[in-house]
Parts: sequence; C-alpha cells; structure tokens
Amino acid sequence: MQSPPVLLKIDSLSKHFLVKQKGHGKRTLKAVDKISLDIYKGETLGLVGESGCGKSTLGRTILNLHSPTSGVVSYQGQNIFEKSAKEMKALRKKFQIVFQDPSASLNPRKTIAAIIKDPMIVHGIEPEGGRDKRVLELMEMVGLAAYHAKRYPHELSGGQKQRVGIARALSLNPEFIVCDEAVSALDVSVQAQVINLLQDLQKKLGLTYLFISHNLNVVYQVSDRVVVMYLGQIMECATYNGLYEKPFHPYTQALLSAILPVDADEKTKRIHLEGDVPTPFDAPAGCKFSSRCPKVMDICHHTEPPLVKMEEMHSVACHLYVDKGALNDI
Repeated sequence: MQSPPVLLKIDSLSKHFLVKQKGHGKRTLKAVDKISLDIYKGETLGLVGESGCGKSTLGRTILNLHSPTSGVVSYQGQNIFEKSAKEMKALRKKFQIVFQDPSASLNPRKTIAAIIKDPMIVHGIEPEGGRDKRVLELMEMVGLAAYHAKRYPHELSGGQKQRVGIARALSLNPEFIVCDEAVSALDVSVQAQVINLLQDLQKKLGLTYLFISHNLNVVYQVSDRVVVMYLGQIMECATYNGLYEKPFHPYTQALLSAILPVDADEKTKRIHLEGDVPTPFDAPAGCKFSSRCPKVMDICHHTEPPLVKMEEMHSVACHLYVDKGALNDI
C-alpha cells in the first residue's frame, strides 16, 4: 500500500525541561525524548498514553510553541525551527491548535465574534466580504447560531465553547491542527458531536489532525493511525485496526486490556501492570517500560530498543521483536 504524501517529518525531536527540585537542585525532565515520526497529509494521527507521558508537550513542540531541545520538524522540506520570527508568524497560519479546556482558552472579556476574528486581525487577513461575514460563516460551519456572536464565553456551554475554539483555529485556513485532548473536558454525548464535527470538517477542508487523547475508545473512532507513548518515547505505531487487533508491545497490550467490552458477556483478560509509572527524572536507563514490563529481559535494563517494522504501517520499540523486524523510521 502506497503511503500518502508526508505533511510533517519529525526527526529525533526532544524537549527537555530544567526543573528545580528541593534537595536536588536543578534536574533535567525529558518530556519528549528522540521521537521520529511522519505525519501524512489528510490523516488523523492519534496519540495516546498515560497522563504525564509527554503527549501535549510533543504536540506543542511540533508547533514550535515549545522551543525544542534538539531535533527537526520539516514542512515542505524546511526545518521550521530554523525560520525567523517573521517566517514563523507566516507559518502559524498553516498550523493551529485546539486546546483541552475550552473555558481557559477563550478570553472571557471578548465576545465570540471578537475571539474568532482576532487571528485574522493579527495576521492582517481581510477575507472577501469582510471579517464579520467570515466570522458568521465559520460559526455556521461549526454549528453555532449567528446570535452567539455577541455573547461572551461564560454564556456558552462547554461544547459550544469548544466549537468556538475550533472556529478560531479554522479562521486562518490551516492545513494541520493539533487537537490537544479536545474532547476530554466534555460530556460523553457532547464528545460525540464534536468528534463528528471534526471529521466532517476534515473531509470538507482536507485537514490533517494530530489527535491527542488518553481515551483509547475515542482514538479508535477518529484515527487512521495510532501512536502509543510512554515516558516521552514511542512504544508502538500502527493503523488503528493493526494496533487494536494485533498489538505487539506489552504496554499496548496492557492498555487495550483495560478497555471495557461493548458486550457485557464478553470476557477479556485484564493485564495488570505492577508498580507505578517512574518519574521522568529517574526513568529506566534502557527501555523506559522495563520497570513494569511483564516480559522484561536483561537487555531491557541497559539498552534502548529501536523502532522495528513488523508489518506494513506497523512499528514497535521492543527487544522481543528486534530480531524479527526491520529497522525503520515511522
């Protein structure tokens, strides 16, 4: 199967934070550590993992909202981190983000119309028919009535606020949107509505999504491919069918075993992981999952496993498969 064209190429991307700790001085927190990944044009790439594994930091570093410690993000063959402030501002029109908390991401002192209009003002964009007309078009596109334009964020429900966030992201006609836990703060019924909206917009506008979530069921519904992260590194990457039907990595297997079956009579074997997630300050030296892995081997404690290709569009970083797969970049 031929892969679609690559929109963003991520190569050995790392983001480390220097953090002061009482009694320890300054320590390095490796939130994202040497991640390589291709994001294909027009796809939804799901990104899952436990809280604190670096999902949101990865999404924001890809957008250059966090300055990277090392690595490259290439767009149209150029490293975006090497661009000047002026060039980066122009590129912002192509890359947008929808934040997790719709209440915190909207200015409470501005009307909905002003919030959606702001990006156009910042970038000096004057759409045909004027900005006010464009605002109403965007509101209609995301399912908001025209009378909401004069309202303030506190007068809207959580789902309506997130629709405002989506409309604001669309106001610059982007190619790529990071959905950072975009539905996790919403009720289940509202989640479904927003997910359907995002999928409809993708088909209509040809958008590419990085969909970050800790909810495996949600990721399964929306993603073309899924990346599993643990302590700042990729454990496994596959198509959604490949990952859910034939997971290779012990961590992925444990995550999927925790999903409640739709059929109450269906029996699933739950894999219980012993111990707690290590702190990023003291992550294991070899495989990051070695301290909790039920299939751990001696090599896991001192050598990081490379990503190996097991099947078409399916890669895993685990010493169990190093001799069975081919080394690759995903």
